[in-house]
Amino acid sequence: MNTKRDDFIRLTLPLERGAAAALRAGDKVLLTGRLYTGRDAAHKRLIACLDEGAPLPVDLAGEALYYVGPCFREDGTPSAAGPTTSARMDVYAPRLYDFGVTATIGKGDRSPEVYEAIKRTGGIYLAAIGGAGALYARTIQSCEVVAYADLGTEAVRRLEVKDLPAIVAIDSSGGSVFAR
Repeated sequence: MNTKRDDFIRLTLPLERGAAAALRAGDKVLLTGRLYTGRDAAHKRLIACLDEGAPLPVDLAGEALYYVGPCFREDGTPSAAGPTTSARMDVYAPRLYDFGVTATIGKGDRSPEVYEAIKRTGGIYLAAIGGAGALYARTIQSCEVVAYADLGTEAVRRLEVKDLPAIVAIDSSGGSVFAR
């Protein structure tokens, strides 16, 4: 269910393609539901699985993937969960969009290949605010490692979030907040 509140569009994850198609670059969103985390090392392993024809350790079809390596307090709760630079995942992102990932979340602009993958698949790219890691950590309701625990903060995690703020940076038609 998607509703609008105070100039924010409230989205429930996982996000259906139809809901993604209705969004436009510049829309402010609040995300609630399940998303997965992954950074460089995890992406490299995910793509190796696809190259080998092996199943992914977690089904990412239809899911949102947040480029983050959360930091944790001694009690295991997240203390920071800010985005990392998305361009580092650009070599992998088109394959994951083609595999069925609906949305990625990070910071910064994307490569032309990612723009094309987003348009081809009807996905979106959401920008999170760098430097707001403590704010993002407060939106995490639960966090569980689901793959590649040996990667530490770069392990793939399943997060349940409530009202995680982001901006639609690239919409499914290729519209972009980065366009000049």
